[in-house]
Amino acid sequence: MMSNLTKRSAGGLVALAALALWAGAAFAADAPPPPKPNPGDTAWMLISSALVLMMSVPGLALFYGGLVRTKNMLSVLTQVFMIVSMVGVLWCLYGYSIALGDTSGPYAAYIGGFGKVFLAGVTPSSTVPTFSNGVVIPEYAYMVFQMTFAMITPALIVGAFAERMKFSAVVLFMLLWVTFIYFPIAHWVWATAAPDDIAAAAKALAAATGDAAKAAAQKKLDEVTSGAGWLAQAGALDFAGGTVVHINAGIAGLVGALVLGKRAGYGKEAMPPHSLTMTMIGASLLWVGWFGFNAGSNLEANGTTALAFVNTMVATCAAALSWMLCEWAVKGKPSLLGLVTGAVAGLVAVTPASGFAGPMGSIVLGLMVSPICLLFCTSVKHMFGYDDALDVFGVHCIGGIVGALMTGILVNPALGGVGITDYTNFAKDNVGTYDMVQQMILQAKAVGSTLIWSGVGSFILYKLVDLVVGLRPAEEKEREGLDITDHGERAYNY
Repeated sequence: MMSNLTKRSAGGLVALAALALWAGAAFAADAPPPPKPNPGDTAWMLISSALVLMMSVPGLALFYGGLVRTKNMLSVLTQVFMIVSMVGVLWCLYGYSIALGDTSGPYAAYIGGFGKVFLAGVTPSSTVPTFSNGVVIPEYAYMVFQMTFAMITPALIVGAFAERMKFSAVVLFMLLWVTFIYFPIAHWVWATAAPDDIAAAAKALAAATGDAAKAAAQKKLDEVTSGAGWLAQAGALDFAGGTVVHINAGIAGLVGALVLGKRAGYGKEAMPPHSLTMTMIGASLLWVGWFGFNAGSNLEANGTTALAFVNTMVATCAAALSWMLCEWAVKGKPSLLGLVTGAVAGLVAVTPASGFAGPMGSIVLGLMVSPICLLFCTSVKHMFGYDDALDVFGVHCIGGIVGALMTGILVNPALGGVGITDYTNFAKDNVGTYDMVQQMILQAKAVGSTLIWSGVGSFILYKLVDLVVGLRPAEEKEREGLDITDHGERAYNY
């Protein structure tokens, strides 16, 4: 039989347990549960990832493949498919970690850490923040979406040196390029702090009283933002990859064209596209896939996503028409090649601005980018005599520069833009102050740093690859065609 003391002790334990449960419940009621992914956002991100993959294979492969000669069609298809496959593996091994997955470490403003190599810690339940307070998506969805960007960016480069670079050299160069050029630049621009963490630290700073408390709160805010890339911290705007993707790949392509030199027979022999039908199909797939590229970059399915979708549509329409009309006026005939090239130029230009500009601003951007790119793809290229085979520099680098700089103007609310977001300005719904001069300086800084890092870095990597495996095949092999000499196959068997 239980003694009275034991009974009282048991009763006390029960009372303490009940008190602890009550206190835990009260604490849980005060602390909101962590946000959970919205199924609609998750579905949109997975769809967007598939759309961006479609841009590479088959979109870009067919677009480029149709522009080269028949004897090199298969080599272009193989190069693009290989790059997509290789980068997908590299992204999982270490690319995600150092680009976007791990923002800790003493050099976090310039390169990520190795905390998520081999996707360590990435699980079906892990999440990452979006650009809205209180919204997250599954980390796997974010990881694979960003993987598709890493896949297509180096694949863009091959158009500049198409028909004259050994396959072994392409493999080695692309492995080095994504590691030392793409991953750091992606970190500079797209590694950002969580909006909720910034807002919480800013609120704590605003509520702090006394010098010591304010200093501690400021330190916490600095710690929260220190993991962001240095261009992101500065406030440079690049919604979906004007700097990270297009300027980056475009300048690397120009450097490659200069280092390798001209194709055998360039300027002396006709080198027309062998299938504009394939090119038109590829361009169409690029346009459709680009909705995932731009609208997916909002990381949610909301009004800003719809804005990026609309901007991607109308800027492309305007640029395609603009290129066609300019070419018609200059050459006397409108061409299919000009029409689809203009569409790609418009897609490139609107990429950094897609979530920041308004539709009317995007139309203006599309109308103005095509004449500029057309000038570089014709007069400037002929003036300097470089052999950018498929106009990677003229379309992607120049179009990316135009888009990146114009983003600083078109984000202006007075011009229909969305304005600047400041997550520390929680009293005004995160609305920041727009200063056109300051923003243009930041946009120019992003453009210049990308040109320098990618341009100089790519030159070093080309030279290194040339020393290790050699860049070009023998002239007789190049004239025979890379389909046979590199791969022992033909794209067509007649």
